[in-house]
Amino acid sequence: MSAPEDKTGCPTTARARRIVNIYNFIRAYEPRYPAVSRDVLLETTARQIRGVREHGLPATFALQYDALIDSRYQELLRRELPGNCEIGAWWEIVQPQVEKAGLGWRGRYPWDWHAHVGFSPGYTPNEREKLVDVYMRDFKAIFGFFPATAGSWFIDAHTLRYMSEKYGIVASCNCKDQIGTDGYTLWGGYWNQGYYPSKRNAYIPAQEADAQIPVPIFRMLGSDPIYQYESGLGTARQGLISLEPVSRAGGANPEWVSWFLQGMTEEPCLAFAYIQAGQENAFTWEKMDPAYTRQLACIAQLAAEGRITVETLKQTGTWFRARFPLTPSTAVTATQDWKHEERKTVWYNSRFYRMNLLWEPAGFRVRDIQMFDQDRPEPNLDSPLTSTACQYDALPVVDGFYWSKPGELAGIRLVRRDGATRQIVEVGPPKIRETGTASLSICCPLKPAGKLEIQCTEGQAAFHLIGIPDPAAYTFVLTWSRNSRVPFDRIEPTALVCTHQGFPYRVTCSQGHFERLSPSGLDEDSAFGEAGILIVPEDQVVRINFTQRNRFPVP
Repeated sequence: MSAPEDKTGCPTTARARRIVNIYNFIRAYEPRYPAVSRDVLLETTARQIRGVREHGLPATFALQYDALIDSRYQELLRRELPGNCEIGAWWEIVQPQVEKAGLGWRGRYPWDWHAHVGFSPGYTPNEREKLVDVYMRDFKAIFGFFPATAGSWFIDAHTLRYMSEKYGIVASCNCKDQIGTDGYTLWGGYWNQGYYPSKRNAYIPAQEADAQIPVPIFRMLGSDPIYQYESGLGTARQGLISLEPVSRAGGANPEWVSWFLQGMTEEPCLAFAYIQAGQENAFTWEKMDPAYTRQLACIAQLAAEGRITVETLKQTGTWFRARFPLTPSTAVTATQDWKHEERKTVWYNSRFYRMNLLWEPAGFRVRDIQMFDQDRPEPNLDSPLTSTACQYDALPVVDGFYWSKPGELAGIRLVRRDGATRQIVEVGPPKIRETGTASLSICCPLKPAGKLEIQCTEGQAAFHLIGIPDPAAYTFVLTWSRNSRVPFDRIEPTALVCTHQGFPYRVTCSQGHFERLSPSGLDEDSAFGEAGILIVPEDQVVRINFTQRNRFPVP
């Protein structure tokens, strides 16, 4: 008898899979670094293949078009790549591909990393289809089949949908959340794991089956769930703390890797846990070894112990499509801190929203909430990008990076009125439980008494205050740093009426209510900014809903 399922297809009794994809993408040309010759790039790929072969690990090797048409890579993959590995497509656009499609090349080099040249949004929808046809036709002529997966730092919805409908790809991958790195900003999306993208926006999960592209997108690089988010706070770009072997704070640090893999295998995750290991060959073998080699040994050991499943991106995409008709709810939790500074975090993702909770020595706060709306079009859905950079984002409700600066950190905090002032309540460490296939319970002690229980479910987040003295004195406060650009047009008792980059949306409160927080009610030494929003409990409960959307027809 099969286990019962919720409507996303998650079995209610099965233990979650812990999945690792080893993903190495291949360029044949690197103009940024003169010392990185074509021979160096080829040797790096050869060493990566040797590593997965020595451990018997499946991996995906994704070819940029310049590598696809290079006979040396064709020969290497045919001769050396093990049968349990996959050859996929890496979707950065290069000069020979553009010219073979009958288009004019606008780049500075045969491969140009500027977004309007090197990535699909820089071309018209018709041109994007021509670029896909050239790649797929040549790939099949070389290898005898079409690639089943296509990855990129970012890939537009039109291209992804065309690849799905005409060539049957089963999975894709895109970059982790980042701000300003290499000119690419992806911010506020489904944090880690995988999701079905909207037909109108490949960065955002669809809420309904008929509005989604049936190709799951998995988030790349394996971000540090505690420290990556605020890396570079106060600057125009973030730093890098990820599983990449060249990340000094992350993947090149054995202590960090051990902590990261332990969390991935043991912490609550709901539908499944996922990380992507591997490295692009442009970083060269000299820079990625020995960290790359050490990571493969750790992954092989965990696989031998049955604690993780290592598979190709194609295998993961095929499994995801068979298991989940809609984007499932997942979590990334870290109850230990590799820096030993007592920080802990919980990320919750569903097809409607994401939320991040953070415990640190300075106190507890809801650091991030972003809403998803399948009808909000991505930038350049129907027209080409003209800028050298690009930005994809979601609909912010709380943004602990953009609305913060050092010393003034945005977020939702629990406060208690003490006479004429409000004091931040001390919230203790969390106990985290999976209470259903899509629901997570986070329970924390409060001082001087009582507890806070946060329940994350697919469409809402509920905050319960239990056993507290003088309940009328407790409330939640959303604040942000001075001069932040927040989306709140109007604060109604049961709704926050918002606009972000011209797109309207609403956040509703089905239990409790919203009030404007006046700066006159704050201490000069308060941790809060100049203004904010009170979120007042009703019967010691606040329920915030993220399912109300503006409705537009989906083509």
